[in-house]
Amino acid sequence: MRVEGRDRKIASDLLAHYDIHARRLPWRAPPGSNAADPYRVWLSEVMLQQTTVAAVGPYFAKFTQIWPTVQDLAAAPDADLMAAWAGLGYYARARNLLACARAVTHDHGGVFPNTEDALRALPGVGAYTAAAVAAIAFGRRAVVVDANVERVVARLFAIDTPLPAARPAIRAATDRITPDARAGDFAQAMMDLGATICTPRNPACGICPIREGCDAVLTADPAAFPVKAPKKARPHRTGHTWWMERDGHVWLIRRPDRGLLGGMRALPSSDWSDMPDATPPLPLRWTRVDEPVLHVFTHFSLALAVHHAHVGPDMTPPGMGEWWPIDRIEEAGLPTLFARAADAARKERKADARN
Repeated sequence: MRVEGRDRKIASDLLAHYDIHARRLPWRAPPGSNAADPYRVWLSEVMLQQTTVAAVGPYFAKFTQIWPTVQDLAAAPDADLMAAWAGLGYYARARNLLACARAVTHDHGGVFPNTEDALRALPGVGAYTAAAVAAIAFGRRAVVVDANVERVVARLFAIDTPLPAARPAIRAATDRITPDARAGDFAQAMMDLGATICTPRNPACGICPIREGCDAVLTADPAAFPVKAPKKARPHRTGHTWWMERDGHVWLIRRPDRGLLGGMRALPSSDWSDMPDATPPLPLRWTRVDEPVLHVFTHFSLALAVHHAHVGPDMTPPGMGEWWPIDRIEEAGLPTLFARAADAARKERKADARN
């Protein structure tokens, strides 16, 4: 059992390091201020879920330029927000973002609640995001555990129970070392430590400000923590998508709000299964692109066969959709999978035209 004084020393040593070495990020207030804008904190935390700081930076800048306040975001048309999110992945976050912004605007007068419990009641706000916003934006004492913090704490206490079963012990240990004051700075200091020093591979233990309190340093392999359960094999699926072109336009649909890539513009496609139905939307002279588009989702990998054809003026594809200018396809906000399929179809048609 650790002595309480050691736990306090971990917090004080880490905060002292953070005061000097804190990363400068556009959504952060300087160390010690606890004056961060709740909207910017919340927006960044949603964007950063399963996404790197480097990837989030340009999106955060774009969103805060177009929608500088939560009220502005709440008023955004669904299609505009989904298009702006395109390429960031995990698209349910974008739908939750809009629902939460509207709830804050309509139910809370455009002001974010300042307690963990009230934040948890907002649409799409889970335990981690509520704790992070409460601590970072409002200075509340909250236990904030993201992937970086999880790794740091598992090493600090040499917690050898495999994930995810170790998470209750990791949370309890994080609670023990979280100070009453400067909880937001402490959470961000832990995140920075995991991102820059206590990295997944080759942690830089020699320059770690809390190495004296770390149990993993005493082992032969600090990087062995946290212990991970064996990965299950990722299923592989196949599917088909169709590029239908007419007069310099391509037919785009909007995917159902629920499910993968929900609410996004896309090319029409089959279901994604072991043996998908390959019936095309129209009886045309279809040409199949030689190589499928390969994409990896969280729970499965996908090989998407791309077919392209020209549509005559007297034919309209079934269902709801729109003819989108091909020379403005980048503005459609296609998710990465369909943007790559569109690129493949365009390259193939240009090659056919040259021949």
